[in-house]
Amino acid sequence: MMMDGDMAELSGKVALVTGAGVGIGRAIAQVLAREGARVLVVDFNEDTARETAAGIRAAGGEAVPHVADVSDESCVQAMVRAAVDTFGGLHVACNSAAVSRGSGPIHGFTREVFDHTLTMCLTNTFLCMKHEIAHMLEAGGGSIVNISSNASLRGQPYNTAYAAAKSGVNLLTKSSASEYGHKGIRINAVSPGVIRTPGVERYFEEQPKIAEGLKQAAAMRRLGEPREIAEVVCFLASDRASYITGQLLSVDGGAAVK
Repeated sequence: MMMDGDMAELSGKVALVTGAGVGIGRAIAQVLAREGARVLVVDFNEDTARETAAGIRAAGGEAVPHVADVSDESCVQAMVRAAVDTFGGLHVACNSAAVSRGSGPIHGFTREVFDHTLTMCLTNTFLCMKHEIAHMLEAGGGSIVNISSNASLRGQPYNTAYAAAKSGVNLLTKSSASEYGHKGIRINAVSPGVIRTPGVERYFEEQPKIAEGLKQAAAMRRLGEPREIAEVVCFLASDRASYITGQLLSVDGGAAVK
């Protein structure tokens, strides 16, 4: 259900969300639309992007699907241009897209897998920010929220490439925030703990004992839901967070403090 236009936090804003076809990215697109934003739903999978956009429209929101591989700079340029051409601007961007296919001891990683993880979890975020910021500078400001991971906070055995890439996202966020804060662009990051996404659910079906252990790792003794990440992204994107920039906020049920 859409909120009343006078109450919607992002009424009149244009947003784009990468990785918005499933899971956390989909929930972010839905919540931004619920709060009045017109959303460009970006994913490399056309079917899931269309599903997300259709669901938003069915709930009374405005959304258009857009297919892009955000590790390809030409696709990123086209993505930003599509948001501006379709909706007339770009005020909010959430860079959620990430793909990590490598796990295991670091001495067993191939260069190809390591490079691929950096490309799909760090370089893609840099490319998105580069072109989002370029437009926001011309337009007089905006808000960017990057999706990091608790894997970046204290190391994660056998997931080193992903942890390193997301650690890079953290510093990319903080350094860029210091560059553009006085130019009207706020840049923050959200660090999810273990969230109940389709991918995590499949993993837990294969490894049920690990599922219980991860639940116990959070102080709240449960997994997070995609919507709980989305609500924080929406807050950081909105004017309620107008004096917040350069921050990394863990949304993890207290896992980082245990």
